[in-house]
Amino acid sequence: MVALVLPRLVDVSAASRRSASVTERNVAALRSVYWLLLVSGFVEPLLYLLSIGVGVGALIGDLTLPSGAVVSYAAFVAPAMLASSAMTGALAETTFNFFGKMKYMKLYDGVIATPVQPFEIALGELAWAMLRGSAYSAAFLVVMVVMDLTVPARALAAFPAAVLVGFAFGALGMAISTFMRSWQDFDLMSSAQFVLFLFSGTFVPAEAYPTVLRWLVEVTPLYRAVHLVRALTVDTGGWSWTLDVLYLLAVLAAGLLIASRRMSRLLYK
Repeated sequence: MVALVLPRLVDVSAASRRSASVTERNVAALRSVYWLLLVSGFVEPLLYLLSIGVGVGALIGDLTLPSGAVVSYAAFVAPAMLASSAMTGALAETTFNFFGKMKYMKLYDGVIATPVQPFEIALGELAWAMLRGSAYSAAFLVVMVVMDLTVPARALAAFPAAVLVGFAFGALGMAISTFMRSWQDFDLMSSAQFVLFLFSGTFVPAEAYPTVLRWLVEVTPLYRAVHLVRALTVDTGGWSWTLDVLYLLAVLAAGLLIASRRMSRLLYK
């Protein structure tokens, strides 16, 4: 029994170290400009919150959520901005940057000459993306607490949810990047990302849409992310958010599987 189990444990430990080495490489490469990345990813959702959540919210007033909870418009928008920020931070790292390293810098061609495998590269890049996304999420949650849009206990509960959102979109973005042929292909992805940002229950409750459109909205990954974060920060609608967690975990697993297989095919051809 020991002889059968120990090799697997060693393999898992070695794979973790190799994935961590990919993450460490990214940290070392961008250490001097990391604070600029944090500021760039944090300011945009904050401006949306202040301009639309607070500014437009003064005209809209309070909203009643499906659970019956009554919240201010700013409190309604803030969780959506948090989820969008986690999505944007993860996608920025696992799409444009990941594609550049793989297609033009040929970074991973050298990496696979070492014992590091494509799946371990994907895990390491995803971990690096989440270092960035988690920093955005933590800073934004602090702003929400300071602005009295949530309470500290709910903010602590929402942080792991925001990290999960980032992991799911990071894996999805990495999988999509392996199918990209040139930088121009990312125009389609950027357009899809913007549509998700507008129509995922971000600024308007999904219940306000016509039935068919509402069904389409509710199956999108950003809507599930917004619904999850909103349930944890401001809503009291019971355990409906568990479906969101399962959905995002499925996206994470599928994204990693597709990304690692596609990388194997591209790097070992």
